[in-house]
Amino acid sequence: MDKVWFDSWALSLVVFIPLVGALILMALPSKNELVLKATALGVSLVSLLVGVGIVIRYLTANDEQGQNWIDSTGTLRMVVNRPWIEVINSRFHVGLDGLAMPMLLLSLVIVPLCIIYSWNHFPEPHNPKAFLTLILVLAAGMNGVFVAQDLILFFVFFEVVLLPMYFMIGIWGGERRKYASIKFFLYTLFGSALMIVSFLAIYFKSPVVTPELAEKFGLGMQTVGQHSFDIPFLAEWAGAGLSSGLTALIFGGLFMGFAIKVPMFPFHTWLPDAHTEAPTVGSVLLAAVLLKLGTYGFIRVAIPILPEGAVNWAPYIGLLAVIGIIYGALGSLAQRDVKRLIAFSSVAHMGFTMLGIATLTDYGINAAIFGMVAHGLITGMLFFVAGSLHERFHTREIDRLGGLLSQAPKLGWILGFCAMASLGLPGLAGFWGEFPAILSAYNPADGLSEGLFRGYMVVAAIGTVFAAAYLLFMYQRVAFGTPADEFKDAHIHDVHRPEWIAWSPLLAAIVVLGIFPNLIFKQTDDAVQHMLTTAGITASASSSHHEDDQHGEAGHSDNDESEMSDDEIREQLQDDANAPVGESVSE
Repeated sequence: MDKVWFDSWALSLVVFIPLVGALILMALPSKNELVLKATALGVSLVSLLVGVGIVIRYLTANDEQGQNWIDSTGTLRMVVNRPWIEVINSRFHVGLDGLAMPMLLLSLVIVPLCIIYSWNHFPEPHNPKAFLTLILVLAAGMNGVFVAQDLILFFVFFEVVLLPMYFMIGIWGGERRKYASIKFFLYTLFGSALMIVSFLAIYFKSPVVTPELAEKFGLGMQTVGQHSFDIPFLAEWAGAGLSSGLTALIFGGLFMGFAIKVPMFPFHTWLPDAHTEAPTVGSVLLAAVLLKLGTYGFIRVAIPILPEGAVNWAPYIGLLAVIGIIYGALGSLAQRDVKRLIAFSSVAHMGFTMLGIATLTDYGINAAIFGMVAHGLITGMLFFVAGSLHERFHTREIDRLGGLLSQAPKLGWILGFCAMASLGLPGLAGFWGEFPAILSAYNPADGLSEGLFRGYMVVAAIGTVFAAAYLLFMYQRVAFGTPADEFKDAHIHDVHRPEWIAWSPLLAAIVVLGIFPNLIFKQTDDAVQHMLTTAGITASASSSHHEDDQHGEAGHSDNDESEMSDDEIREQLQDDANAPVGESVSE
């Protein structure tokens, strides 16, 4: 009974505990700062504890067929599927699979670490009550995106994170905070407008729910005869029967919404300003989790629901990805502000992630998910260190810094460690996010040009050389040599206790995932294969033999499905209606 209760409530708890915590903080008096900090930290740790319980359950539970959950991560677990907005047939549908698990854990870990770091680092104009409340609202939105299985629910959580980050930048940011916050808001709002239009187009163009499909997907008999926003239902439909032009147009709306969030070149211009002006914790949350909402949207929504559109758009996505890799690297080389350099490096690193996604292969998408986690850990750490540098020296200008290893050796070594991880040093997490993504471009999915993507592979590989250049340039100027004259006699504190507590889990994770990458790949591989198989995306002919050896027939599907009419698709779905697709708690 306890396990049934936990499975039914765990995902709702990780979403709504931070939201309840935010309401509690709003009710507490502002004058007792310690109580506010302890409450926010306690709420975030309770959410993390529920996340630990989810991991334990995932590792130990077996399904009705006796198969361990971790060996079938393509199946949704801990599903809750209840009526929500019945007039449009939108449901409160949440679930967890191997695509979402690493990202949910990343979000659950980062939030309490940000609160710990903020313990004695609240930026001006201080106001810890409002600052911590916004962090908890952000946590609710981020967690919700990763478990949502309904397009409207996904969109609501996707938008929940917008306002807290806008206020965080606009109130606690740097000198140009108003400009940066408005730019961030307008860019992401424009992308969201196009995304919701695409969601509506998918809703009205998809087949209506039949009794068999309602039973199969746990949608309830009251949904029969209506369209649905249910993501698993739409993923099995996979855009069948849509014309190529309409598919490309709808996918284009999704692309804009997610690409701006990533952000991809040329939609990236809001990011350097937002990162530079945001408070340290805002930059960490933005880099570690918020940017991943865009890449996750491609994997969870765009590719499974409109695979034909994904194949048509993939060459252009790959092109923009490699342009972003080179542009971000060159932009980083031109920077003289540590934080702005790291911001431009995010454009380059997310380019590697999008290149892996653009290959539409299980190898590339697995690499992309690993890269999302690795980038969150490493770049989050780099922003933490940049914030601590600014607190000590009251500047982030590279030309004014120097001799960090002699003045604050522990801080200097941590900066060097994170720089090495960011440039993709083997043995650290960054390597497994970049190298497999580059390699995946050698054999893209069936229907994509091998020659084109191999050209992308070469360009991306050159980008790793530039990454080493700008990171080593930054580290040499900041950490080596002797302190500048203006700081020569200054007493620079080394790493403080709250910084150690906040940073140690991230530093350990960078090492552990670098040595044991299967901690993530084992979670994601079956889920990625399941997603691609359902979408009908297959490996290219030159790589099919390798895929057969590694995965058997799991990566293949009937290519004729894309040529079926709507009636034939519905008949096939009805024939499959008795096959289970996941464990559900439905009405």
